[in-house]
Amino acid sequence: MAEQQVNGVRLYYEEHGQGPPILCVHGTGGSALMWGAAVPELARLGRVIIYDRRGCTRSQRPDPYDKTSVAEHADDAAALLGALGAAPAAVVGRSYGGGVAIDLALRYPDRVRGLVLLEAAILSLSAEAMAWEASLRRRVLASADEDVTTVGETFIRFVLGDAAWEGFPAPIKQMFVDNGLAILAEVNSGLRQVDQQVLATIDLPALLVAAAHSPEAFRQVTDAMAAAMPNSHMHMVEGGHLISPADPAVLRFLQELPS
Repeated sequence: MAEQQVNGVRLYYEEHGQGPPILCVHGTGGSALMWGAAVPELARLGRVIIYDRRGCTRSQRPDPYDKTSVAEHADDAAALLGALGAAPAAVVGRSYGGGVAIDLALRYPDRVRGLVLLEAAILSLSAEAMAWEASLRRRVLASADEDVTTVGETFIRFVLGDAAWEGFPAPIKQMFVDNGLAILAEVNSGLRQVDQQVLATIDLPALLVAAAHSPEAFRQVTDAMAAAMPNSHMHMVEGGHLISPADPAVLRFLQELPS
């Protein structure tokens, strides 16, 4: 467990295992805590780097922090990989973190050797997904107007469902509550806008994972990404949007990825 200064903020990070680098990028409102039990499985395959993105949990939150961008987080990830001598890395991105991973591959291709995208939030690829995002933004902003401490719960109930929120252990619930301002900064700033023509320029090996019980709009996005990215393939898992990064297909992909 350590900290690294990059781009004017301190980022909390952890390293587990040895071998080819694997960088894990969490979704909105999360932190390195969200990789949980998957870390030992991933660490059997390489040097796993998990971290809290700027504004989240143990990493520094700029003041004020009312706006950010996917590009800003990709700049941070690139700088962290450089500072740790961990490039090129396999990059595992979950949801918003998947958008960060894609931006990293587009603008820092020397830092990435492969991508695992767990329902990457590239919602501009689907009109239905964009409508879903607009509904999410309205709900989150309305909750912030009433009480900012409800933002994390509101966000998770909308994205993952009531049962997911109720099933989280107390420390994870508290993490989302504490990251309310970070959630607002990301929701206010929007997601990475990428079309299929741009995605077609990413020729890295990529595994795109979709969940059977996620909203249909999420599968539309993953399908569009798979059709555009020339060296990708898609894998479907059971469950919802909080996909396990230790799914056997993910572990197999990482194990077979050239280092």
